[in-house]
Amino acid sequence: GAPTLSCSNSLPDEHKRGPNPQPPTDPGGAQPEDTRDFELVLKVRIQSPRENDFIEVELNRGELSYQNLLEVSCSELGIEPEQVKTIRKLPNTLLRKDKDIRRLRDFQEIELILMKHGSSELVEYTPSLTEKPCYNSNAAKLTY
Repeated sequence: GAPTLSCSNSLPDEHKRGPNPQPPTDPGGAQPEDTRDFELVLKVRIQSPRENDFIEVELNRGELSYQNLLEVSCSELGIEPEQVKTIRKLPNTLLRKDKDIRRLRDFQEIELILMKHGSSELVEYTPSLTEKPCYNSNAAKLTY
């Protein structure tokens, strides 16, 4: 019985060895498709005159919702969801509801438009408002 046992033992080993060289090539091709089935990859950025780089975020395809997109994007970008006024699919489409999110495709570009008071724009505007009267008064003093 020993020879047949060794033969039957070597056969499964050969079967194991046979497929093993192939899976590194097969799953290499199959794995991205697998993750594509489960995850939607989007390119997200904050609307800003200075910053126009995107980051890639992954959303679970089973949980494609406006709220989920908002939460994942905000956590990746380090901002609060309350700061976001609207979400735009570039170049010019506003995302408003879950159905809009489910229509998104991989690597689409998404832009978060922030509330004005949550951004530095307000800070940039106020000094210019206070500077103008100063300049005017200085000019007035200089003329006298």
